[in-house]
Formats: sequence, C-alpha cells, structure tokens
Amino acid sequence: MQAYSADRSLKGKLRRRIARLAQRRPVRMALERPMISFTFDDMPVTAALAGAQVLEQRGVRGTYYVSTGLAGQTGPMGVYAEAEDARRLAAAGHEIACHTFSHLDCGQANAAAIVGDVDRNSEGLKAWGAAYTESFAYPYGDVSIPAKRVLGGRFRTLRTVQAGLVEDGADANQLPAVGIEGPEGEAAAMRWLDRAAERRAWLILYTHDVAESPSAWGCTPEALGHLVDAAVARGFDVVTAAEGARRLGL
Repeated sequence: MQAYSADRSLKGKLRRRIARLAQRRPVRMALERPMISFTFDDMPVTAALAGAQVLEQRGVRGTYYVSTGLAGQTGPMGVYAEAEDARRLAAAGHEIACHTFSHLDCGQANAAAIVGDVDRNSEGLKAWGAAYTESFAYPYGDVSIPAKRVLGGRFRTLRTVQAGLVEDGADANQLPAVGIEGPEGEAAAMRWLDRAAERRAWLILYTHDVAESPSAWGCTPEALGHLVDAAVARGFDVVTAAEGARRLGL
C-alpha cells in the first residue's frame, strides 16, 4: 500500500474551510481540569503493541481508530493489526473506534459512498467484537459537508487532524487534534499540552505507528511516554475519545 495524501489544492483547502461553518454541533464545556486523549489512527501493529504498552504501564488507556479493510496489510506505517489485536485492546480497556473500511477519503467521496464504507467497517468491527463504536476519525483528516451531515448523528464525535484544542464552542462534527509525528512531533505536542493546561481544554493527540524508528506519521515509545507523563504531572484527566465526549454530554 502506498502513502496517500488528501487534496492539498486550493479547492481542497477552501472545501475544508467552508465545511467548518456547516453542519456544526457546538460543544458546551467548562472543565475543572484539562482532559487529554491519546489516539492512534489505522491501528498499525506497533501501535497496538508498543503504544498500548506505554499507556498501560502508566494506568491509562487510548482510542484506536480502525479501518478493518487494512487488517493484515503492509503500508507506510508497517503492518496493520487484525481482529485478535482489537479484541486484546478492548479487553484491556482501550476504545476501539471507527475510521472507514477502506480508509476512504471522506473529503472527496459522495455521501452514499461514505455511508456504505462506514457501514462496511461497522460490520467488520462488529465481527471483531466491537458491537458499538462511539467515535469516528476522518481518514487523512479530510472533511466535507456531506460527510459531516451523514456521520454527525451517528457518532459522539468526528475527529480531524486540524491542529487545535477542544474548547467551548468547538464543533463535535469536526474536532481538532494534534499529531505526534515527525522529528518535532513530541516538542510540538508538548507545547499544545501546556496550552491546554492553561486553558483547561481538551487536547486530543493522535499518531499512527509507535516504534524506535517510526514512519513520518508515527512516534517513538519514548516520545509517547514523555507526553503521558507530562499530562499526568500537570493534572490532566486522561480519557478515551468516547469518555471525553460523555463528560461533555455529547
């Protein structure tokens, strides 16, 4: 499988900007303590093993956005995990969440294609033992108005890769998140963590593979551990995406 990039053209950028104004589901929040979620897109094997180990050693849990159609394949982030990995993660208390079956770009697909691909993924996750998924992440972080319209009533939250904090007035159908990826990923995420602590906001972090030599979209176990430790030291509540949404009444 080859790396794919979402539409970065002017048209794509305008589409994403316009989508922010439509099909909104505003979040109302006033947290006593900041929240943080550690999320993993696509569920590479390394995230299911090394990533989970980092979290579990510290007594916290994460959210895994799974595309069942990728299971067992090899991609830019390594081999993607399979059903037994998802079952083990769920049994340990991690959240198994929905991507799409084929890792469909929801920014460019039509509404029928999006619904069909999400339905197929939901059936796959049900066969894996995840009967009900509460959280969704747009593959490639790409958003469109049709995607927000057909998915907004189906999941508690829809997550992007647009950098930012979840604060009062944020859109539950297009939640921001911050990537832990690349050489500067840990430092950038730490700056957002400090900002979230100051503002008592919800910070959603995401990565893909977790390895000593990660892909351009992943991070090292050490970087992930440093961020978990920093969040705990600053008094964050570490929650899954679903638990964070429930706390906000979504």
